[in-house]
Amino acid sequence: MNTSGHTLRTDLVNIFHVMYQKGFIASSEGNASARLGPDRILITTRGVHKGFLRAEQLIETDLDGKAVSDERAPSSEIALHLAAYREREDIAAVIHAHPTTAIACTLADISLADGALPEVVTALGAIPTVPYVTPGTREAGEAICPFIRQFDALMLARHGSVTVGGSLQEAYSKLEMLEHAAQILFRARLLGGGRPLPEAEVTRLLRAGGHDPDRVLSQVQAGKVRLAS
Repeated sequence: MNTSGHTLRTDLVNIFHVMYQKGFIASSEGNASARLGPDRILITTRGVHKGFLRAEQLIETDLDGKAVSDERAPSSEIALHLAAYREREDIAAVIHAHPTTAIACTLADISLADGALPEVVTALGAIPTVPYVTPGTREAGEAICPFIRQFDALMLARHGSVTVGGSLQEAYSKLEMLEHAAQILFRARLLGGGRPLPEAEVTRLLRAGGHDPDRVLSQVQAGKVRLAS
């Protein structure tokens, strides 16, 4: 194992321990991966408790999901990771978590795609919700493709989140932002509020974050990043 691989193993283990402590995952829920090279990723094995994850419980696979020099099975959600890596070469890490409030929002028909929080608009553009697909299937990976091409943070209806980045830290930071946004919007709805910002301000924030306002807003207006029933 090279130094880069050793560092990634350590980083993945540390990220999982933080996610467990924060309540973003429980028991064997969730999974994460990182690129080891153009056609190799490091990902969690199936069925392990992530709060007590050890480096040896991570395995290498190719971009077809086949384990490299290992007989253990990778995460059942590997299709999500492979889809993200195939769609975008800039993605170096993928995190799938089960953040409580964000999942509750998908059950309560509260969309995280509306531009209500300026920090989220600037940093992420929008947080779309992917229509429900059976977890752990190839179809689940296919379902995120139209969304992951444009957005770095997604909600999977009734299931969990997917965040991506140029590093594990970046993908994790987007997970924290996603769940924090969900907590704020959920409480705002309980208080009778939660209205989105004016479109002109959303456009300004999108530009400040380096996003294409026409592309993001057209997808929101077309319903492609709203909560699907």
